[in-house]
Amino acid sequence: MTRAELTERILDIKRDQGWSWAHIQTAIGGISPILVTAALLGQMRLPSVQARRAADLFGLGPSEERMLTEPPYRGSLPSLPPSDPLIYRFFELVMVYGTTWKELIQEEFGDGIMSAIDFDMTLERQADNKGDRVKLTMSGKFLPYKYYGAEDGVPENGLPER
Repeated sequence: MTRAELTERILDIKRDQGWSWAHIQTAIGGISPILVTAALLGQMRLPSVQARRAADLFGLGPSEERMLTEPPYRGSLPSLPPSDPLIYRFFELVMVYGTTWKELIQEEFGDGIMSAIDFDMTLERQADNKGDRVKLTMSGKFLPYKYYGAEDGVPENGLPER
């Protein structure tokens, strides 16, 4: 079985059982609900305790349980640009605001990137009279670029010189 086939099996069981992601996240527990969902969709790995709980919940065999603990190939999309309207809006946000985020982050933190590995994210519903809003909060560690071979007073990395 491939990881993609396991994901499809998990989605079939979820659909057949009428389970919500909230129900599944509560049953598996131990890590962020977003990470549980991402792992079951094949984009993250589960720690062994959570993989065991997922296997019990979904009736998976030992090799499928182990597959849930393996580092996946991340970042797969069916197409670029994404054709799904909701996913496309995130792509559109990066196209429109990506350069702005880059400029503002690097002005504040220096020459580097925001980690998607040392990263937290929450999703909330915000009530609004004009229609509820989606609130995503993302927090990633700043990783400065290293300046290789720096000498003569050149800093080691891209942190701001203050």
